[in-house]
Amino acid sequence: MYKTESQWLLALFLLLAGTSATARDRISPDEWLERMSAAVATINYEGTVIRRQNGEAQALKVVHKVVDGVVNEKVITQEGNGLEIIRIGNEVHCILPDKKSVLVEQWNDRSTLFSTLPSSEVSFGSEYDLSLVREERVAGRPAVLLAIRPHDSLRFGHRVWLDRETAFPLRTELIGTDGEPIEQFKFADISLGSTISEQSLAPSLSLDNFTWYSEPQRVEAADIETDWTCDDLPAGFRVISTKHEKLPGAVAPVTHIVYGDGLATVSVFIAGKQEQEIARRSSIGASSSFSLQTDDYQITAVGEVPAETVQRIASSMRQE
Repeated sequence: MYKTESQWLLALFLLLAGTSATARDRISPDEWLERMSAAVATINYEGTVIRRQNGEAQALKVVHKVVDGVVNEKVITQEGNGLEIIRIGNEVHCILPDKKSVLVEQWNDRSTLFSTLPSSEVSFGSEYDLSLVREERVAGRPAVLLAIRPHDSLRFGHRVWLDRETAFPLRTELIGTDGEPIEQFKFADISLGSTISEQSLAPSLSLDNFTWYSEPQRVEAADIETDWTCDDLPAGFRVISTKHEKLPGAVAPVTHIVYGDGLATVSVFIAGKQEQEIARRSSIGASSSFSLQTDDYQITAVGEVPAETVQRIASSMRQE
């Protein structure tokens, strides 16, 4: 039987579609993460995000555009006081309509939505396992689910749903030691690669009668060498940076050491001994902190890790 022209075209389309799907199926989990990093850095998008933290859900409208490598972004909360965050590069304007005020801050490349995504420095196979679990749909788009599972109870796990076409993260979950999500963000709807106008990134209300406040200027942190070390650092963690910093409200600079394993980070602040009592332990959502006093110093460890991890690191800080 002879095929009509339309039947040949249909057969060719199905063949090409199958070849494309097969090629995507051969993408390794590590390659998916590399594609994700590129997507987050380059793709323009707008949509609605549902963020769940500390047992509460919050809806956010997000508009994001990269102009000559500079992030331009607007985030508007859909409940409460209608907070708007306007970001151009590292300068961030936090607009509080109910207080008719704008707070200007510097964020130093911190992402509004994606601060906990894995980097290329994660030691998969050593401290974490990375696997491709299954395909699902998120925000109406086909997505692949990646699972990042730690080998111990000293760090959290992650689940990341990546858009099948672009590898853009459509949903992420931070997983506690009990296997349950601690924090989650998920796009309810999203437009990827859309054309975004300057007006879409402008404040949604007039700021003529608003009062502007600037965050106290932080003294530029200086890189230093230090004789402080951690005697019981969890496997996979290493020193990322060591600085002298003048923190807001502090009389003297503190030593700030950042440890990381490529995914989790812990900041250790070492200051002169304080006269007032300090809170030894606290946890809010995924963030944990632990403080202690020695004869001459106050040591505080903070990070998005289990409470056991910050206590272990703070308690084993020593001067060589």
